[in-house]
Amino acid sequence: MELGTLGIWSMQLRDARREEAREAAAELDELGFGTLWIPGLDGKGVFDDVDALLAAAPRIVVALGVLGVWGQRPADVGRTLAELDAAHGPRTLLGLGVSSPESATAAGEVWGSPLATMSGYLDELAASEHPVSRDRLVLGALGPRMAGLAATRTAGLHPFLVPAEYSAVQRAQLDPEALVAPHLAAVLDTDAARARDTAREGIGFFFGLPAYRANLARFGYGEDDVADGGSDRLIDAVVAHGDLSDVAHRVEQHLEAGADHVALHVLSGGNDIPRAQWRELATLLSPGGAVE
Repeated sequence: MELGTLGIWSMQLRDARREEAREAAAELDELGFGTLWIPGLDGKGVFDDVDALLAAAPRIVVALGVLGVWGQRPADVGRTLAELDAAHGPRTLLGLGVSSPESATAAGEVWGSPLATMSGYLDELAASEHPVSRDRLVLGALGPRMAGLAATRTAGLHPFLVPAEYSAVQRAQLDPEALVAPHLAAVLDTDAARARDTAREGIGFFFGLPAYRANLARFGYGEDDVADGGSDRLIDAVVAHGDLSDVAHRVEQHLEAGADHVALHVLSGGNDIPRAQWRELATLLSPGGAVE
């Protein structure tokens, strides 16, 4: 799918039944972003949100980044995606992840090998009445084995909270055609201490989760780095903060390292839709902008 170079990742657009959310999605489309990413969370209502966003933004790709497989029957997911295609054209990118043992338990399922779970899920999805083609799928992969599965069974991977070095490692190891589309948190604030605090408030919780801790350890970040919402060193590695040129530089680091697409997640210290920041970031897409 044509995702463009730069996309927007937004928690605030999950409730797309709100008029404000639909208007924001339409503006993102007009601004020229290629892809709008929303988290799958526990899956409740997520395809209703996708439907509303696709209707509001007639050109943009809407991607799930990512939907946990627990409690999501492959046959139901395939059928729903086919219904969205019939209504809006093939503009939905399905991102899948194994989430956590707690998510499996909450869905009444048994946590086993993450790799076997995801492989089996992809098998069932391919064998369903409405199979989902490889180019319409990505995995929220972090570890090397899951990244390898993403490269061989789907279009590629959408990793969350990774430094630019991660893009370089995956590009060196994976098939050249595999999509590498990292999430990159961004705080448009030139006060570094305040920007780091905003980042910790927005995404610091994730550093304590085992999958992220293990992945960051591969890049030299220890327990002191992931504690208390993230050390300054870790925040600076996985969050772009500063002015527009600082954010553009961090995007370019990922692209130069081998990423194909970067999903920018604006953190602003609140729950309001950050439309002003999105407009500012859109200038990177214009002729002469840092990201074209």
